[in-house]
Amino acid sequence: MATNFLVHEKIWFDKFKYDDAERKFYEQMNGPVAGSSRQENGASVILRDIARARENIQKSLAGSSGPGASSGPGGDPSELVIRIASLEVENQSLRGVVQDLQQAVSKLEARLSALEKSLPAHRATAPQTQHVSPMRQVEPPARKVATATEDDEDDDIDLFGSDEEGDKEAARLREERLRQYAERKAKKPAPVAKSSILLDVKPWDDETDMAQLEACVRSVQLDGLTWGGSKLMPVGYGIHKLQIQCVVEDDKVGTDLLEEEITKFEEHVQSVDIAAFNKI
Repeated sequence: MATNFLVHEKIWFDKFKYDDAERKFYEQMNGPVAGSSRQENGASVILRDIARARENIQKSLAGSSGPGASSGPGGDPSELVIRIASLEVENQSLRGVVQDLQQAVSKLEARLSALEKSLPAHRATAPQTQHVSPMRQVEPPARKVATATEDDEDDDIDLFGSDEEGDKEAARLREERLRQYAERKAKKPAPVAKSSILLDVKPWDDETDMAQLEACVRSVQLDGLTWGGSKLMPVGYGIHKLQIQCVVEDDKVGTDLLEEEITKFEEHVQSVDIAAFNKI
Protein backbone atom coordinates (compact mmCIF):
# COMPACT_ATOMS: atom_id res chain seq x y z
CA MET A 1 0.00 0.00 0.00
CA ALA A 2 2.88 2.40 0.80
CA THR A 3 4.62 1.76 -2.55
CA ASN A 4 1.42 2.26 -4.46
CA PHE A 5 0.94 5.58 -2.72
CA LEU A 6 4.52 6.73 -3.53
CA VAL A 7 4.09 5.80 -7.19
CA HIS A 8 1.70 8.68 -7.70
CA GLU A 9 4.02 11.23 -5.92
CA LYS A 10 6.43 13.38 -7.98
CA ILE A 11 9.66 12.91 -5.94
CA TRP A 12 13.19 13.08 -7.39
CA PHE A 13 14.77 10.02 -5.76
CA ASP A 14 17.86 9.99 -8.02
CA LYS A 15 18.96 13.63 -7.53
CA PHE A 16 22.28 12.62 -5.89
CA LYS A 17 23.25 10.74 -9.06
CA TYR A 18 22.71 13.83 -11.16
CA ASP A 19 24.72 15.92 -8.71
CA ASP A 20 27.69 13.52 -8.92
CA ALA A 21 27.52 13.52 -12.70
CA GLU A 22 27.45 17.33 -12.81
CA ARG A 23 30.48 17.60 -10.42
CA LYS A 24 32.50 15.11 -12.50
CA PHE A 25 31.62 17.02 -15.69
CA TYR A 26 32.94 20.32 -14.34
CA GLU A 27 36.07 18.62 -12.98
CA GLN A 28 36.81 17.23 -16.43
CA MET A 29 36.16 20.60 -18.07
CA ASN A 30 38.39 22.65 -15.72
CA GLY A 31 41.04 20.03 -15.01
CA PRO A 32 42.93 19.38 -11.76
CA VAL A 33 44.77 22.76 -11.93
CA ALA A 34 41.77 24.70 -10.62
CA GLY A 35 41.70 22.85 -7.28
CA SER A 36 45.43 23.35 -6.66
CA SER A 37 45.28 27.07 -7.57
CA ARG A 38 42.33 27.55 -5.22
CA GLN A 39 44.36 25.97 -2.40
CA GLU A 40 47.35 28.16 -3.23
CA ASN A 41 45.19 31.30 -3.14
CA GLY A 42 43.86 30.34 0.32
CA ALA A 43 47.39 29.73 1.63
CA SER A 44 48.63 33.06 0.28
CA VAL A 45 45.79 34.89 2.05
CA ILE A 46 46.69 33.20 5.36
CA LEU A 47 50.38 34.04 4.94
CA ARG A 48 49.53 37.65 4.15
CA ASP A 49 47.39 37.91 7.34
CA ILE A 50 50.21 36.42 9.40
CA ALA A 51 52.69 38.93 7.97
CA ARG A 52 50.37 41.84 8.69
CA ALA A 53 49.89 40.64 12.30
CA ARG A 54 53.66 40.38 12.80
CA GLU A 55 54.08 43.89 11.45
CA ASN A 56 51.48 45.26 13.86
CA ILE A 57 53.16 43.50 16.79
CA GLN A 58 56.57 44.96 15.88
CA LYS A 59 55.10 48.45 15.58
CA SER A 60 53.38 48.19 18.97
CA LEU A 61 56.60 46.98 20.60
CA ALA A 62 58.59 49.80 19.00
CA GLY A 63 56.09 52.37 20.36
CA SER A 64 55.17 53.79 16.97
CA SER A 65 51.61 54.61 15.97
CA GLY A 66 49.95 52.02 13.88
CA PRO A 67 46.87 49.83 13.69
CA GLY A 68 46.16 48.33 17.08
CA ALA A 69 48.94 50.36 18.80
CA SER A 70 47.15 53.63 19.62
CA SER A 71 45.43 52.24 22.74
CA GLY A 72 48.57 50.54 24.11
CA PRO A 73 51.32 51.90 26.34
CA GLY A 74 53.06 53.50 23.37
CA GLY A 75 50.33 56.16 22.81
CA ASP A 76 50.57 59.95 22.74
CA PRO A 77 53.27 61.15 25.25
CA SER A 78 51.50 64.50 25.77
CA GLU A 79 48.69 62.80 27.71
CA LEU A 80 51.24 61.17 30.00
CA VAL A 81 52.92 64.53 30.64
CA ILE A 82 49.57 66.12 31.54
CA ARG A 83 48.77 63.35 34.00
CA ILE A 84 52.18 63.64 35.65
CA ALA A 85 51.73 67.40 36.03
CA SER A 86 48.29 66.95 37.63
CA LEU A 87 49.72 64.38 40.02
CA GLU A 88 52.47 66.78 41.04
CA VAL A 89 49.93 69.55 41.75
CA GLU A 90 47.81 67.16 43.83
CA ASN A 91 50.92 66.05 45.71
CA GLN A 92 51.80 69.65 46.54
CA SER A 93 48.27 70.33 47.88
CA LEU A 94 48.38 67.18 50.00
CA ARG A 95 51.72 68.26 51.45
CA GLY A 96 50.21 71.61 52.44
CA VAL A 97 47.29 69.88 54.17
CA VAL A 98 49.66 67.59 56.06
CA GLN A 99 51.76 70.55 57.22
CA ASP A 100 48.65 72.37 58.48
CA LEU A 101 47.57 69.28 60.41
CA GLN A 102 51.03 68.93 61.96
CA GLN A 103 50.97 72.56 63.10
CA ALA A 104 47.48 72.14 64.63
CA VAL A 105 48.57 69.00 66.48
CA SER A 106 51.67 70.73 67.84
CA LYS A 107 49.54 73.66 69.09
CA LEU A 108 47.11 71.28 70.81
CA GLU A 109 50.00 69.44 72.48
CA ALA A 110 51.43 72.74 73.75
CA ARG A 111 48.04 73.79 75.20
CA LEU A 112 47.58 70.39 76.82
CA SER A 113 50.99 70.51 78.48
CA ALA A 114 50.28 74.04 79.75
CA LEU A 115 46.95 72.87 81.24
CA GLU A 116 48.61 69.88 82.89
CA LYS A 117 51.23 72.15 84.45
CA SER A 118 48.64 74.60 85.79
CA LEU A 119 46.32 71.87 87.16
CA PRO A 120 48.38 70.90 90.27
CA ALA A 121 48.73 74.56 91.28
CA HIS A 122 44.94 75.01 91.01
CA ARG A 123 44.37 71.93 93.14
CA ALA A 124 46.77 73.22 95.79
CA THR A 125 45.03 76.59 96.05
CA ALA A 126 41.46 75.22 95.82
CA PRO A 127 41.08 74.09 99.48
CA GLN A 128 42.03 77.57 100.71
CA THR A 129 38.83 79.13 99.32
CA GLN A 130 35.63 77.94 100.93
CA HIS A 131 32.32 78.46 99.16
CA VAL A 132 29.18 78.47 101.22
CA SER A 133 26.41 76.62 99.44
CA PRO A 134 22.91 78.14 99.72
CA MET A 135 21.50 74.70 100.47
CA ARG A 136 23.66 74.36 103.58
CA GLN A 137 22.26 77.55 105.04
CA VAL A 138 18.76 76.00 105.23
CA GLU A 139 18.33 73.87 108.32
CA PRO A 140 15.43 71.54 109.12
CA PRO A 141 12.74 72.81 111.52
CA ALA A 142 13.77 70.37 114.24
CA ARG A 143 17.33 71.68 114.24
CA LYS A 144 16.02 75.22 114.24
CA VAL A 145 13.89 74.54 117.29
CA ALA A 146 16.74 72.77 119.04
CA THR A 147 19.12 75.61 118.18
CA ALA A 148 16.63 78.22 119.41
CA THR A 149 16.18 76.23 122.62
CA GLU A 150 19.92 76.00 123.12
CA ASP A 151 20.35 79.74 122.40
CA ASP A 152 17.64 80.59 124.94
CA GLU A 153 19.26 78.28 127.44
CA ASP A 154 22.62 79.91 126.85
CA ASP A 155 21.04 83.33 127.40
CA ASP A 156 19.45 82.23 130.68
CA ILE A 157 22.54 80.46 132.03
CA ASP A 158 25.26 82.59 133.48
CA LEU A 159 28.47 80.80 132.61
CA PHE A 160 30.62 83.04 134.76
CA GLY A 161 28.37 82.94 137.85
CA SER A 162 28.71 80.49 140.70
CA ASP A 163 25.16 80.95 142.05
CA GLU A 164 23.41 77.58 142.55
CA GLU A 165 19.98 79.19 142.25
CA GLY A 166 20.82 80.33 138.71
CA ASP A 167 21.84 76.78 137.75
CA LYS A 168 18.61 75.30 139.13
CA GLU A 169 16.50 77.91 137.35
CA ALA A 170 18.26 77.23 134.05
CA ALA A 171 17.77 73.48 134.42
CA ARG A 172 14.08 73.98 135.19
CA LEU A 173 13.60 76.21 132.16
CA ARG A 174 15.37 73.72 129.95
CA GLU A 175 13.22 70.84 131.14
CA GLU A 176 10.06 72.91 130.71
CA ARG A 177 10.91 73.84 127.14
CA LEU A 178 11.83 70.26 126.24
CA ARG A 179 8.49 69.07 127.67
CA GLN A 180 6.57 71.68 125.65
CA TYR A 181 8.41 70.72 122.47
CA ALA A 182 7.62 67.02 123.02
CA GLU A 183 3.93 67.83 123.59
CA ARG A 184 3.73 69.88 120.39
CA LYS A 185 5.39 67.10 118.46
CA ALA A 186 2.98 64.50 119.87
CA LYS A 187 -0.07 66.61 118.99
CA LYS A 188 0.99 66.88 115.33
CA PRO A 189 -1.42 64.65 113.35
CA ALA A 190 0.13 61.77 111.43
CA PRO A 191 -0.88 61.21 107.79
CA VAL A 192 -3.86 58.87 107.45
CA ALA A 193 -3.34 55.89 105.13
CA LYS A 194 -6.30 55.42 102.79
CA SER A 195 -7.18 53.01 99.97
CA SER A 196 -9.55 53.11 97.01
CA ILE A 197 -11.49 49.87 96.51
CA LEU A 198 -13.68 48.87 93.54
CA LEU A 199 -16.19 46.15 94.52
CA ASP A 200 -18.19 43.76 92.31
CA VAL A 201 -21.46 42.82 94.07
CA LYS A 202 -23.25 39.93 92.28
CA PRO A 203 -27.01 39.15 92.71
CA TRP A 204 -28.62 35.71 92.77
CA ASP A 205 -30.44 35.95 89.43
CA ASP A 206 -31.93 38.33 86.87
CA GLU A 207 -35.03 38.86 89.02
CA THR A 208 -33.10 40.54 91.84
CA ASP A 209 -33.95 44.22 92.30
CA MET A 210 -30.61 45.93 91.64
CA ALA A 211 -31.80 49.27 93.04
CA GLN A 212 -32.69 47.60 96.32
CA LEU A 213 -29.34 45.76 96.27
CA GLU A 214 -27.44 49.04 95.87
CA ALA A 215 -29.47 50.58 98.70
CA CYS A 216 -28.53 47.66 100.95
CA VAL A 217 -24.84 48.04 100.08
CA ARG A 218 -24.84 51.79 100.75
CA SER A 219 -26.61 51.20 104.06
CA VAL A 220 -23.35 49.77 105.42
CA GLN A 221 -21.89 52.66 107.43
CA LEU A 222 -18.52 52.26 109.14
CA ASP A 223 -16.05 54.72 110.67
CA GLY A 224 -13.50 55.47 107.94
CA LEU A 225 -15.74 54.28 105.04
CA THR A 226 -16.94 56.58 102.25
CA TRP A 227 -19.06 55.32 99.34
CA GLY A 228 -18.49 56.62 95.81
CA GLY A 229 -20.01 56.16 92.36
CA SER A 230 -21.58 52.96 91.06
CA LYS A 231 -22.81 51.37 87.83
CA LEU A 232 -24.41 48.15 86.57
CA MET A 233 -22.25 45.84 84.46
CA PRO A 234 -23.73 43.00 82.33
CA VAL A 235 -22.63 39.49 83.30
CA GLY A 236 -24.72 37.30 80.98
CA TYR A 237 -28.18 35.79 80.49
CA GLY A 238 -29.79 39.10 81.49
CA ILE A 239 -27.93 39.25 84.83
CA HIS A 240 -26.12 42.44 85.90
CA LYS A 241 -23.64 43.02 88.71
CA LEU A 242 -23.23 46.18 90.79
CA GLN A 243 -19.80 47.80 90.53
CA ILE A 244 -19.36 50.36 93.30
CA GLN A 245 -16.41 52.51 94.43
CA CYS A 246 -15.46 53.26 98.04
CA VAL A 247 -12.60 54.86 99.99
CA VAL A 248 -11.53 53.38 103.34
CA GLU A 249 -9.03 54.24 106.04
CA ASP A 250 -6.64 51.33 106.33
CA ASP A 251 -6.41 51.47 110.13
CA LYS A 252 -10.19 51.40 110.60
CA VAL A 253 -11.76 49.41 107.75
CA GLY A 254 -10.42 46.25 106.13
CA THR A 255 -11.59 44.36 103.07
CA ASP A 256 -12.67 41.35 105.14
CA LEU A 257 -14.89 43.49 107.34
CA LEU A 258 -16.38 45.21 104.30
CA GLU A 259 -17.22 41.90 102.55
CA GLU A 260 -18.70 40.49 105.77
CA GLU A 261 -21.02 43.49 106.21
CA ILE A 262 -22.24 43.42 102.57
CA THR A 263 -22.85 39.65 102.42
CA LYS A 264 -25.22 39.94 105.41
CA PHE A 265 -27.92 40.88 102.89
CA GLU A 266 -28.39 37.26 101.81
CA GLU A 267 -31.67 37.84 99.98
CA HIS A 268 -30.03 40.13 97.41
CA VAL A 269 -26.25 39.51 97.50
CA GLN A 270 -24.74 36.28 96.25
CA SER A 271 -21.02 37.24 96.49
CA VAL A 272 -18.63 40.20 96.74
CA ASP A 273 -15.34 40.43 94.79
CA ILE A 274 -12.60 43.07 94.84
CA ALA A 275 -12.13 44.30 91.26
CA ALA A 276 -9.42 46.89 92.05
CA PHE A 277 -7.44 47.97 95.12
CA ASN A 278 -5.24 51.09 95.08
CA LYS A 279 -3.41 52.96 97.82
CA ILE A 280 -4.08 56.71 98.04
